[in-house]
Amino acid sequence: MRKRLSTAVLAALLSVVALPVADAAGPSPDHRLKTCARAGLLFCEDFQQVPTGAGTSLKWGVDTRNGSLEVERDRHGQKVLHVRTEGNGRAFLKVDDFAAPGNSFYGRVRVRVEAFPDAPDWAHYTLVEATGDGPEVVRPLGGQYVPTLDKALWGVGADGGPTGDWTNWRESAPSKAGVWQCVEWRMDASDNRITLWFDGVPNPDLTVSTREHGGNPVDFLFPKFDTVKLGWQLYQPNGGSYDIWLDDIALGAQRIGC
Repeated sequence: MRKRLSTAVLAALLSVVALPVADAAGPSPDHRLKTCARAGLLFCEDFQQVPTGAGTSLKWGVDTRNGSLEVERDRHGQKVLHVRTEGNGRAFLKVDDFAAPGNSFYGRVRVRVEAFPDAPDWAHYTLVEATGDGPEVVRPLGGQYVPTLDKALWGVGADGGPTGDWTNWRESAPSKAGVWQCVEWRMDASDNRITLWFDGVPNPDLTVSTREHGGNPVDFLFPKFDTVKLGWQLYQPNGGSYDIWLDDIALGAQRIGC
């Protein structure tokens, strides 16, 4: 009996030692496999099947100006997408020919930004952008450097349509540099509503909708979405460079989760 107990205890200890250490760059390979193997996803990319080097794939397009995409391995050997821009350049992975049931969908991405801009005042950046048939350029994940608070803050925004150029930043949503975050968003066409979660926790302060947004006092209306872009763009002249890493991108009709 004593010998069996010792063997069982030893086996339990070995199983604990063998558990993988959580990767700060994203989930374990098994979790990635489970995410992209789910039925019903509209798009999924974990980069594990993409060759290292120039970030290109037959699954998605590229939109760059003074920027680049590169698939590289993190310190744990897992592949991630490195986005780099110079000044106010842009570099996006682009999901073309996108169609969501009822023009509504959920998104999920793991993201790490090396540093956010602290100049010029009100510097505005975008990480996720959705466009289509309609004038509004919708930015469910972006932000702005707010000089009066000396902080970079996340915000939902839009441009190009009747509501004007706006970023609905909130003090409750600081843009955290140098750490990986899992960001989820929902685009609900029934009320042109955008909601966000950070590491699984909702931030209702960032929610915008048809009548409640940060733009001109007119209705905010979604276009008929056909393109979703993920990466980085800074809109003001800036002499610096920006490094962003993306992983585990997924779009679906149901919430995907972190």
